[in-house]
Amino acid sequence: MPAELHLSRSDSRRPAPEASVAELPLATARWCARRGWPVHPLAVGRKIPVANCSDCRDNPHPHTDCPCIPAGRWCHGFHSATLDQERIQQWWGSNPKFGIGVSCGRAGLVVIDIDAHPVQPPTRDRILPGIPIADHIDLTGLANGFHTLAVLAALRGRPSPAEDESTLRVRTPSGGLHVWYRVGDGRRWQSSVGSGAGRALAWQVDVRAHGSYIIAPGTATRQGVYTPLGSVREPAALPLWLAQELERTGHLPASNIPAPRPVPPRARQAVLAAGGGREQQILAAVLAPVEACGQVSEGAGFSDTLNRASYTLGGLVAAGRLLREEAEQALRQTAAAARPGQERRIEQIIRSGLTAGLNRPLHDNGRRQ
Repeated sequence: MPAELHLSRSDSRRPAPEASVAELPLATARWCARRGWPVHPLAVGRKIPVANCSDCRDNPHPHTDCPCIPAGRWCHGFHSATLDQERIQQWWGSNPKFGIGVSCGRAGLVVIDIDAHPVQPPTRDRILPGIPIADHIDLTGLANGFHTLAVLAALRGRPSPAEDESTLRVRTPSGGLHVWYRVGDGRRWQSSVGSGAGRALAWQVDVRAHGSYIIAPGTATRQGVYTPLGSVREPAALPLWLAQELERTGHLPASNIPAPRPVPPRARQAVLAAGGGREQQILAAVLAPVEACGQVSEGAGFSDTLNRASYTLGGLVAAGRLLREEAEQALRQTAAAARPGQERRIEQIIRSGLTAGLNRPLHDNGRRQ
C-alpha cells in the first residue's frame, strides 16, 4: 500500500516511502489482497474494469462458463478478482497504470457510496424509500446524499456514517464519500443502483456489496485520487441500525426466490426458449440481460446489452409478434431501472436498436428476413 495512505505502523509490509509512482498500484493491490479483499484491474484512468478479451466480447457467455478466469485472465470484471499474489504481480507488474477494484461480496464488505451530484432532488417518496416525508416538512437545502443519509440517521437517533471515524472512509474525486464496513454474520447483502426502481437506501446513496465492486483507496483516475480520510484503514463492523435499514430497503435476497438462470444472448435462442407465441415470456427473456446490468453499477456492457435487446424486439415488432409501443415501454422501464438518470442516453440506444431491428423481421423459427 502506498506510503501516502498512511497505514498504521503495525503493517510492516508497506512499501518504503521512496517507492516509485509506477509501483504504487501494485503495492495497493497487494495490500488489499493481504486483507482478504479480492482485487481486479480497472482501465487506466477510469472507474470501470479492464475490457474483456476479444473472445469474450464476440461470444457473450456467463462468467461461470468462461475459461479465461481459471487461466488467470481478468475477463468479466469483479468476477475475476483474486487474492493470488502471483497473479496480482502479473497483472499490475505488467500494467502499472491499472487501477484497483475490490470485489465487495467476496471481501465481505458493505460500502456506503455517498454521492454529491448537483442535480434536482426527486419527489418526496424517493428521498428516503419507505419513509414518507409530509408536505409541510421544509426540504430547502437538501441537495445530496450527505444530507439524505444524515436525515435517515437522525430519524434513528444515530450519527451519520459519513461522520463515522471508526471505519475506513475514502473521499472520491467528485466530492462523494465511500464508507467501508465489514460483514461479520455471513449475510449476503445485495448492491443497489442508487435511487432508481428496486432497492435503494436513500437518494444519492448507493450500497456496494454482492454483485458489485468498489474502487480501492489510493487509486488514481482522470478525475483525481480516491483519498482515505483520517487515520483508520480498516473497515469497522456494519452497525446494527444500518443493517436493519438495509434489510428494510430490500438489500437481502428473498429466501423463496430462486437464483436467476443465464439467458441465451442471441435473439433466436431467446424467442425459441420463450415458446414462440408467449409475448410476456419473450419480453422477459430478451430484457433479462438489461435487467442484470442493474446489479453492477459499472463495467457491465450496458450500452451493448440494451442495443442488442432493442434490435431483437425491433425484429419481433417487424414480424408482428409484439406491438411497438409495448416493446418501447418495456425497454425504457427496464433500462431506466438499471441505469437511473440516464434517460437521454437510453432513448438514443433504444431508438437506434429498434430502427435496425425493424428492418430485419424475426419470425417464430428464429430466422430473420
